[in-house]
Amino acid sequence: MDTSNFLVKPNTKVDLSKFHTGFTGNYKSKPDVKSDLKKNIKKMQRLQDMLYAEDKYSLLIIFQAMDAAGKDGTIKHVMSGLNPQGTQVFSFKQPSSEELNHDYLWRINKCLPERGRIGIFNRSYYEEVLVVRVHNLIGSEKIPKELINDKIWLQRFREINEFEKHLYENGTVILKFFLHVSKEEQKNRFLQRIEMKSKNWKFSEADLKERGFWNEYQKCYQEAISETSKKHAPWFIIPADKKWFMRLTVSQIIIDTMKKMPINYPVLKEDQVKKLGFYKQALENEK
Repeated sequence: MDTSNFLVKPNTKVDLSKFHTGFTGNYKSKPDVKSDLKKNIKKMQRLQDMLYAEDKYSLLIIFQAMDAAGKDGTIKHVMSGLNPQGTQVFSFKQPSSEELNHDYLWRINKCLPERGRIGIFNRSYYEEVLVVRVHNLIGSEKIPKELINDKIWLQRFREINEFEKHLYENGTVILKFFLHVSKEEQKNRFLQRIEMKSKNWKFSEADLKERGFWNEYQKCYQEAISETSKKHAPWFIIPADKKWFMRLTVSQIIIDTMKKMPINYPVLKEDQVKKLGFYKQALENEK
């Protein structure tokens, strides 16, 4: 599966209207991807096992999207086969009073994956150039838009780029996914949440309020992705109207990325191998 068309190359000016949210490539339906997704999950298991065993590098996966695009489901279905011992998931919601008393990246640092682990962010520090920008928030206060200097967003893009470069240079490989859902599909999924009792808990009045800022969010996403997709921390724009294709695509990109990482099972030194032989013999001679 070729995923290069979903990659946002550095210095690309993104126009989300040109990305087809319902694209499914050569796949026609959910059953078509079932076998491939299952195979990919097994491949990810082996790659994660090597990453964990070598304990030199980490992988940070970031999911950003409009509401109901499928972040939770993608994490659930794509990462379902991974070893929980080497995986950690964090969701970033409205900052606490303690977090607001620090810089906006402070709460991120303590959630970064350790060496050997895969860290998954369900939303991330990118909220600081998305929801914060859409709603004109500085700290916990709403500021009139005319009083906000747009230079603050360029500053934050620079800070984020420098932060991600620092992580990369210290052994953390970064993947960023924007799950691109259409406004019509979001509407359908909201209606499902209202109509199905098992999904009622997922819907809130805030979902509708945020939907009213759709165009503003699209503009902010376009600029954020354009300014921060770098070779060391690329963005991928994933069609999200068909969840089954979205999940397969995400899994393939993760596999392709991990295959390029210099990870292998640790090789024992000669004296360690000899000790293993001794231990084996001792165990076999036990009465």
